[in-house]
Amino acid sequence: MYVSNLGFQVTDNELKSMFSKYGEVTSAKVIIDKVSGRSRGFGFVEMDDKAAENAMKEMDGTHSDGRTMSVSKAKPRSDSGSSQGDRNSRW
Repeated sequence: MYVSNLGFQVTDNELKSMFSKYGEVTSAKVIIDKVSGRSRGFGFVEMDDKAAENAMKEMDGTHSDGRTMSVSKAKPRSDSGSSQGDRNSRW
């Protein structure tokens, strides 16, 4: 899943914790800017299909550090790298 508009203080572990109440999270990664070392405000979460569907419904529109998160199915990365998504992500 692609999780956007995350609070800038959210860590990988916190992201995993947010989604773990909907099922086992196999991976949770907040994307960090390579230059500044700060969160870019989005990340990816992987979990089984059924849990992911439920998590998307429940978590989309919720708040993280005062920001309204958007949770959607991750799209495969294009050759140019301009699409959202992780090429290894099922969601």
